[in-house]
Amino acid sequence: MAHYIPFEKGVEVKGEAVLSIINALVTGQARRIEILARNGITNLQPGTWYSQENYLNGYKEIGEVMGSATLFMIGSAIPQNAIFPPDIDNLEKALNAIDIAYNMNHRNGDIGYYKVQSFDNENKTAVMECKNPYHSIFDRGLILAMVTRFGPANSKKKDVVLDKTKETRMNGGDSCTYNIYW
Repeated sequence: MAHYIPFEKGVEVKGEAVLSIINALVTGQARRIEILARNGITNLQPGTWYSQENYLNGYKEIGEVMGSATLFMIGSAIPQNAIFPPDIDNLEKALNAIDIAYNMNHRNGDIGYYKVQSFDNENKTAVMECKNPYHSIFDRGLILAMVTRFGPANSKKKDVVLDKTKETRMNGGDSCTYNIYW
């Protein structure tokens, strides 16, 4: 699967997740609302479920019209605006929490996942596989923001790099793997 193609028909996305891409950035809010509406996502309400297929169609158009930098910024803004349980007090817990939040905001079928494959606090590296239909650039922004928010304050190098030696959604795969540094 490539970007923006649901793994299964009938998957739904919670209104809070849809609203997060609108509220993540002040610039372009009205335009993102208009694009989502053109794609069948209207009358956005928290607690309401929306078609993932319609959402992804709108999300794709947002990327095409507003650019990949917007997708990155939306991904990176989500952790800044999200509330996390008090027990998430380190980077390993935070990276694992991405999948928990993802599952709370998607339902009805194969939604994919975010899986921490390895975490090495001593060498300050981790590997995460992201199997979902969202854009790779969005995932990179999301993960980098988690590293920035929950990584050690004295870290000098915080980066998230797509592992191009493995399958990627950018070349039609189902998942992307990221090497994470802090």
